[in-house]
Amino acid sequence: MATLNILYEDPHILVCVKPHGIATQSKSIRYPDMVSLIKNHLAKASGTSGKSGAPKSIGSRTPGSAEPYLAVIHRLDQPVAGILVFAKTPAAAKDLNKQLQNQGFEKYYRALVTNAPSEKEGTLEDYMVKDARTNTSRICSAKENGAKIARLHYDTVPDHSRLFSTVSGSSSSVDISLSSQSQECHETELEIHLDTGRHHQIRVQLSHAGIPLLGDRKYNPSGEKGTSLGLCSCGLEFKHPKTGKIMKFETEPQGTAFLDFVKKL
Repeated sequence: MATLNILYEDPHILVCVKPHGIATQSKSIRYPDMVSLIKNHLAKASGTSGKSGAPKSIGSRTPGSAEPYLAVIHRLDQPVAGILVFAKTPAAAKDLNKQLQNQGFEKYYRALVTNAPSEKEGTLEDYMVKDARTNTSRICSAKENGAKIARLHYDTVPDHSRLFSTVSGSSSSVDISLSSQSQECHETELEIHLDTGRHHQIRVQLSHAGIPLLGDRKYNPSGEKGTSLGLCSCGLEFKHPKTGKIMKFETEPQGTAFLDFVKKL
């Protein structure tokens, strides 16, 4: 079973690193998700393990239940690793949700893309719409029903790009001709700052811009099979819901895609 990597905890909030492959919250009881893992942690920390009388270390209990109170403030896709904050009281949840709606959260990601962007840094601004039936999103016109603005800023991470050939998987700095059987790729690491938080936003916008994420088979079907998604939420900043103090958290990129990328350098 997955273990919790807790970066910070007090009676109001809990900040942790979600591993890739685990859902933030799932309806399935067959596989663990972050909510169930954290609630188990809170129950064990309180000494209740499902019994009544949860002490102050939990922060709060769900009304009418002995279960520890825990509110999901924001989510990460199941293949994405990174930092998440959860609220342990209704008051903290209300404040954090308000910050999120008013763009009070600063979110930073590291992304591995299969092509080098034409500009080393830039801003992508599009309109997006979500298709709930297929659990996908797409770029659309501003006038389309349900369209929402999506904006992100990217910057190329210095000295972390590598030219390689996908023909044999071996390194090469020699130009080769493009064909249906072979193509040359720039595997590049980007730092991304989100201004908005749309469904699958980074994945959709990067794919639309011609620099799809490494391992993103959903939005880049022609991509290499068997590669994990090259995306990690590495930075999070917000105000503490009780004290108003600026809280900043960082983590190194998580996941096998980044480990494999470093080995190639």
